[in-house]
Parts: sequence; structure tokens; C-alpha cells
Amino acid sequence: MYLRTTKRKNRDGSVVEYYQLAHNVRHAVTGKPVADIIHNFGRADELDRDDLVRLCRSIARVFGLEIHDPIESAACPASGVQSSSLPEEVRLIQTFELGVPLVVETLWERLKIGPTLRKVMEESGGGDLHERALLAMVANRLCEPDSKLGVWDRWLQKVYMPSCGAVKLYQMYEAMDLLNWNVEEVENAIFFHTANLFNLVVDVIFYDTTTASFSIDEEDEDTQAGRGFRKYGHSKDGTWSPQIVVALAVTREGLPVRSWVFPGNTSDVDTVKKVREDLRGWKLGRALFVADSGMNSGTNREELARACGKYLLATRMASVSEIKEDVLTRPGRFRTIAENLQAKEVVAGNGELRRRYIVCHNPREAERERKHREQVVKELEEELKTHPDRQATARWAIDLLASGTYKRYLTIDKQGRIRLDREAASQASKYDGKWVLQTNDDTVTVEDAAAGYKGLLVIERAFRTLKSTRIKMEPMYHWPPKRIEAHVKLCVFALLIEPVAELKCKQPWPHIRRVLSTLQATQFQTPENQFFQRNEPSPELVRILKYLEIPMPKAVLDIKSTPSHT
Repeated sequence: MYLRTTKRKNRDGSVVEYYQLAHNVRHAVTGKPVADIIHNFGRADELDRDDLVRLCRSIARVFGLEIHDPIESAACPASGVQSSSLPEEVRLIQTFELGVPLVVETLWERLKIGPTLRKVMEESGGGDLHERALLAMVANRLCEPDSKLGVWDRWLQKVYMPSCGAVKLYQMYEAMDLLNWNVEEVENAIFFHTANLFNLVVDVIFYDTTTASFSIDEEDEDTQAGRGFRKYGHSKDGTWSPQIVVALAVTREGLPVRSWVFPGNTSDVDTVKKVREDLRGWKLGRALFVADSGMNSGTNREELARACGKYLLATRMASVSEIKEDVLTRPGRFRTIAENLQAKEVVAGNGELRRRYIVCHNPREAERERKHREQVVKELEEELKTHPDRQATARWAIDLLASGTYKRYLTIDKQGRIRLDREAASQASKYDGKWVLQTNDDTVTVEDAAAGYKGLLVIERAFRTLKSTRIKMEPMYHWPPKRIEAHVKLCVFALLIEPVAELKCKQPWPHIRRVLSTLQATQFQTPENQFFQRNEPSPELVRILKYLEIPMPKAVLDIKSTPSHT
């Protein structure tokens, strides 16, 4: 196996070099050795040299070898980077990230995640290193998410977390199994401590589900040991693939109450049964269950009424005839709830069959949608003018009819020609800036219902954070159900720590993380000792730590004797 270089000449005469990991195999026909490409690193001029050096050192560490970097050696013959401002006997060895790990570890203890896990680990036969392993995996999700192997092999080498230095890879997997066995007790204890810490009033529960897909060809089979998790289902991303269903309940502040993991073919109504059964044991008191239109069906409403009591659900305006023909056309004045939020109540039916709707309106959004529709109609008019023969079977017409933007304003007449549907454009205008809520709670006011549903944005944000933008729950590298569930729970722990920091600082996590990343720990070494020293903090960093009520670390973090082999 070797690092292979290839070159390609561009039209402008420039030459681009590529790096590939390859090994030689014999050709099945000719018998001559040929290169078999295992991995493409990409263009040499775009690669991070330090990443390749770390890969070399990682391989060397496994086999007990030592890597000498000529660039580092040129900077410092003693293998450290020599600074002219340092005494001759002091070497600067490495700089580690300190800020984010410090905050995560502090909040880990303050939210009682650490103490709770240490307690259950001890009762289950684990130890403190198992709890530290879980801390390392959660902290990694909030820094630069990686696989469990990546956390142990790469990430822990770049951050200052002395308490996690002795963690082994197998202990990470053992810790995940121990967490899975005790997850209900852990989630219960953590949430109620968080609720007490922030004086949360848990009167509204925002609930929704999402899916996480796997790059596999076959779903898991059911066995006597249990039901398989990775099942074929319709993904929230619109694909059909083996997946799991992740359900999440959060407070109005965006703090996770609890999470659940279901097989990928579980229906929404089945998730509701399990969710309410679990939350009933937590004795949350009166809780209004808020969910998006995906939960709103006759079967789901009946189950929600039985299992959850009171609910507030969004509706599909254009596909429900009662809403389209009665609720939206019912006269009545909107009341101003907040800036760009108006609402009115509409009751349909009588007696026990009455249905209570809240029609909400955002004037600013309505104006934006009106302008967008006018622009789309104008573009269609211009496009249709360029095609005198408007047969719907033409390629350009098929493309328009398949477009998510244009197809709703197009129709095909009896002669098979495509034309602009102005009636559809006119009908679409009555939905501008509006959404309709349905509730069975007569005590909730119009103002609270409208504001409550606006709060559902917190769970949409939570899922974006969880899946794609920051914590990155996907891709998952596990196949046993217990490991899959434990991985999701670790991501939700990270999702709890992030909004807690945001509530304290009143700033978004990406900004907090950028500021925290400026706090670093540098390792110095002398013939007798090695010590770690933090850098000088910026004023913004001092403010962030003050908001979080975390004291600034002392200038010299640690001093210990230099190992005899250095």
C-alpha cells in the first residue's frame, strides 16, 4: 500500500496533482501489476498537510514507530516548534482547544448529567471512565462531530480534556451500552434538574418526529431478541430507504424533555401512544401537546385526545374542504397578537362534534408570498410566449409541469395544450401569510394558541441542529439497536447543552462557539517538567464566560514531570 500521485493538465496549461491511497494487484487477464485505488484524497494543493501528517502519526502509533516531520525539524531541531522569545531549554510542543471543552464539561456537571451518569454507571458495573467517555462523545458533537473512532483517535488529541485522556475506544462502546440500559432514569433525572435550575413551567410540550436514514440495501430482520430498528419507510427527506424514526419533545425554550427512537416503519400515531405513556409517568401536570400538520389526521386526533388530553395541531389548508371552503372564508376581524401576527377564532359544527380553529395571519409573509407568486406568473407568461406550439408533450412543457415552482399555476386544456391557470393563481392568494390551527382545548386563548404554535419553530430548529447543521446525528456508523439509540441520546444531550448556553448568553451557539474557540491551552516542555498554559482571553471571551458563570481558568493549567523517554 502506498500514496500514489497523478497529474492532469488543464486547458490553460496548468498542471494539477492528486493524491490517492493505492495498492498493487495483478490483472486477472494480463497478470501484470496494476494500481487499485483505495481512497482519493483529492487535489494536492487543496489538502491540509497537517491532516496527512496526523494520519501518518496515527498509523505509526499503532506500530510503535516515530514520525519526524522535516518542516517541524527545520523550525526546531529538537522536534518542537522553537520560539525565539522562549528560553533555549523550553520547547513549545502543541496547542489544544480549551474553550468549548471547558464549557461543555462545566455544563455537563451543572445540569447533573455527569453525577447522574456516574451513579448509574456504578450501579451497572461501570466506572468513572465510562462517564468520561460519554462526556467526550457529547463534547465532540458540539465541536466537530466525528465517529467514535474519530473521537478517540483524532479529536481527543486536539483538545485539552485531561479527565478524558485515559479513555479507551472499547470503553466508549461499553459506555453507550450502559447508557442504553439506564436511559429512562438518566433522562428523567436530568430533565427535572434542568427544569428546577431554570424555573421552567412545563405547560406546553412541542412534539415532532424526524427520520434518520442509513446507506444500506436491506432492512433489519426481526428476531426473537427483538424488533429490528432499521426498517424501510418514507424519509422526511422524501426518499424510501432503511431508516429509524426519532421523536423529540421540547419545552417552549427549546430544551429537550425527552427523546425516543422507533423502527423506521413506525406510524406517527404509534409514536404518540408511547410518548404519552412515558410522559404520564413524569407527572408534568397540564400539558398542551403542540405538533405540525403531519400529525393532523382523524386517527391521530382521536389518539391524541385519548392519550394526551389537549392538543394544538396545524392543518393542511388546501386539502381539507371544511377549512378551505368554510374556515378561511368565514367573515371576522383579526386581532393583533404581536408584530406580524394576527389571529381570529372560527368554530365549525355544534355540540360534541364542534371543531375549534384558530386562523393566523402574518401580513409581512403575505406580502412576500404575493410578490413571489406575481413573479412566477410573469415568468410563465414570458416562457409560454416563446412557444407558439404549446403541446404538453413537448420537452419544455414536461419540465415546467414537473417543476415544484411552476406546476401549480399550469393546466392542460382539452386539446392537450399547456396554459396558464389564472384561477389557481387567484385561489392561492387566499392562503397568503395564513395558517390554521385546530385544538380541542376550550381554555386556551386565541393569543396563547397563536403564540404557542409559533413556538413550534423551536423543534424545527432543534431537528435542523440535531440532523444537519451542527450536531450532525447523521451519518450513523452503528447497526445494533442499542447502539443506535445510545447515539441518538448522546446527540440529544448535546442538544440540551447548546440551548442552555444560548439562554445564559442570549446569543446563538455558533457565535458562542467561535468566541470560545479562541481560548487555547499550549503545552511547553523543559528537560525536567512539562506544563500547560492558557492564552490571554479577549474581552468578548471574558463576557461569554461571565454570562455562563464559569470562572476563567488559571494561567498555568497543569505542571508535571517530563516523561523519562522524552
